[in-house]
Amino acid sequence: MLLNSDLSRTTFSTSKAALFGLAGLAIIGFSNPVVAQENKVVAKVGAIEITLGDLDQAVTDLAQQLQNVPEAQRRARALDTLVDVYSLAQKATAEGLDKDPVVKRQLALLRARALHNNYFQNKIRPTIKDEAIKARYEKEVAGAETPQEVSARHILVKTEEEAKEIINELDGGADFVELAKAKSTGPSGANGGDLGYFGAGRMVPAFEQAAFAMEKGQYTKEPVKTQFGYHIIKVEDKRSQPAPTFEATKDQIQQLLMTEAYAETIKKTREEIGVQILDESLKVPENN
Repeated sequence: MLLNSDLSRTTFSTSKAALFGLAGLAIIGFSNPVVAQENKVVAKVGAIEITLGDLDQAVTDLAQQLQNVPEAQRRARALDTLVDVYSLAQKATAEGLDKDPVVKRQLALLRARALHNNYFQNKIRPTIKDEAIKARYEKEVAGAETPQEVSARHILVKTEEEAKEIINELDGGADFVELAKAKSTGPSGANGGDLGYFGAGRMVPAFEQAAFAMEKGQYTKEPVKTQFGYHIIKVEDKRSQPAPTFEATKDQIQQLLMTEAYAETIKKTREEIGVQILDESLKVPENN
């Protein structure tokens, strides 16, 4: 459960106790640990030294709780939280709470989580190189077939008779763009009925079916009825949709590769170490 209370100076004193409890867990069980580069000691709590690296980590992990605190005060508030956490932790140790079986299990789990996360950050994540991301992009994005798009114009009128009269004019050599400007009731009429490029699912079914069935340069010989009225459609161009760029997909591909690398590492590690789920009801189905 995360604390959403305002951490402004006026409310900090009342919400502080709840924040400390949460901060204690956050500080011990970082989900994304940052290796401390700065060893300068900024505070001492009994025999424990708090470094700038510790403080930077606390600021990162308490970001949500500190989001309403002025930026200039966040490091001081984070340090204040660290001091209280370490103070109470030392008191708990002095009174023997660290020997409690429940606390021991909690600490063991938090230690395992920290090691797990550190292994991912330092052993798995660095294996995903730009070359691998680029290769995956070329194989599965740039080289993949993309859906077809149609560039079309249309003239929209209220009645079938009007639409048939316009088709007769087109058959007689009239300019589609000029007719659209003069007679179309749709919002694109002023622009010569230009709808630009669109893919499947973008238009109402009857309109889409007619547009995709024609070749470049053709127009409908029969009015196309939709809930908006009667359309005369002309296909200006057809093309395959452009593939997403590498920059637009790089982060997603990197995440995918990291997920795959993590899954493979977990699979091999489980096999090496040996895992037994003794309660059948707790086994995760294989297809999950």
